[in-house]
Amino acid sequence: MDGILALWKEPGMTSHDCVFKLRKILHMKKIGHGGTLDPGVPGVLPICLGKGTKVIEFLSDSGKVYEGEITLGFATDTEDASGAVVERTPLSEPFSNAAIDAAMKSMVGEITQIPPMYSAVKVNGRRLYEYARAGETVERPKRKALIASFERTTEPVWNPEEQTQSWRFKVSCGKGTYVRTLAYDTGKHLGSAACMTDLTRLASGGLTKEQSLTLAEVADAMAEGRLEEFILPIEYGLKEFKRLDISKELWARVKNGARLTLADVGLKEMPQAPVALYYQGKAVSLYQANPKEENGLKPLKVLRTEME
Repeated sequence: MDGILALWKEPGMTSHDCVFKLRKILHMKKIGHGGTLDPGVPGVLPICLGKGTKVIEFLSDSGKVYEGEITLGFATDTEDASGAVVERTPLSEPFSNAAIDAAMKSMVGEITQIPPMYSAVKVNGRRLYEYARAGETVERPKRKALIASFERTTEPVWNPEEQTQSWRFKVSCGKGTYVRTLAYDTGKHLGSAACMTDLTRLASGGLTKEQSLTLAEVADAMAEGRLEEFILPIEYGLKEFKRLDISKELWARVKNGARLTLADVGLKEMPQAPVALYYQGKAVSLYQANPKEENGLKPLKVLRTEME
């Protein structure tokens, strides 16, 4: 089996757990996932099978869509509901819808985030969560994140007893975005402690919730001999790349990783992003600009060396 499978990861499992279980269900070793999900977060986890593992990095780089909940009035050391409360700012009255929406709108576009201490970002060869668990502090690197949209989807609810205020949101964002940090920073914009109190990933790598199967559903489909119905071709992971169809003669060179010229593939200008070369309707290689050669292209990733 070669291709891409949309898996619905249930809470309580790591992304690696899912791959481990799938290897047993599908009786194959060559399986990988694109875009790690925190253990407590359910949602879409792109799974690459066989030769599909060659496009994992491109699925991971693509945009993601989440829905969740933000709560004002307290903050935790993990910036989500799993952590210990480290700050409280009781709300004696609720924020207006206009103030909340303005705070969220201010974070649309390219923003700078400081990842939470409980994250997998590396500093001096160690993960931030390793420092956090050891009770150590370290300067966290700032990171750029791209937020396509960030919107409130419900009316805010103020709890006068707890002195908190919560609402649900939907966000469309790029690779490397920490949604819990987005929630925390929303509070900072409002002058309040804040925490992400719920999160679900609705889409990743072009795959959606509606396309996804749970592990149990994958096992059933496998047992019934109909899993192929749900496996998407490798090409699905390359939708964002410009497609160029090549001749039999050029395929003979491309499958061996030959360098090409713009004229070889019918281009007049150097592409700003990699291009996908197709032969007989199948993606066979990705090529990118070769800075050492004027009008030259070099292989970024060879996907196929023979046609089935």
